[in-house]
Amino acid sequence: MTDERQTDEKPGRRARRRALTALSVFVILLAGVFSWRPDDLYLWIKALHVIAVISWMAGLLYLPRLFIYHTDAPIGSEQSQTFKMMEQRLYKVIMNPAMMLTWGLGLYLAWTVYGFQGGWLHAKIAMVFFLTVVHVMFGRSMRRFAEDGPRKTARYWRLVNEIPTVLMIAIVILVVVKPF
Repeated sequence: MTDERQTDEKPGRRARRRALTALSVFVILLAGVFSWRPDDLYLWIKALHVIAVISWMAGLLYLPRLFIYHTDAPIGSEQSQTFKMMEQRLYKVIMNPAMMLTWGLGLYLAWTVYGFQGGWLHAKIAMVFFLTVVHVMFGRSMRRFAEDGPRKTARYWRLVNEIPTVLMIAIVILVVVKPF
């Protein structure tokens, strides 16, 4: 049995293939639901939206943890290279598609179900916008790590790791309770 590292090309191709397969299944399911037009289309779209949100949030919660560990890895080390690969795959293969699907399906629901009406909905969209800002900030940080550029401290990343959690809590309360 050969020793394949995650930074090798072969596991990278397999990971991309698996991710593309999963994304393709999701898109085919989405297209099927739209073309089928079931009576409960809203519930199908909402379910797919929740799946996309969970995938996006998983990445938003995990990527800063990788940054914490990457910060402690010596620049140029094999460990640093592994973290670079993990961060890139998480961001590009999971987080970006999940964010786009979250926005697309969420805006579809906001328009078709609520007509963009309701203070709670406007607040929720604002919170999702802030999550997107965090997402972009993580992408820039990932690129700095990839270039072996200046690094923030592990303490910084532990604090930043709480931002998606706080926003998620606010969003869930707004969606479920609809306080205004």
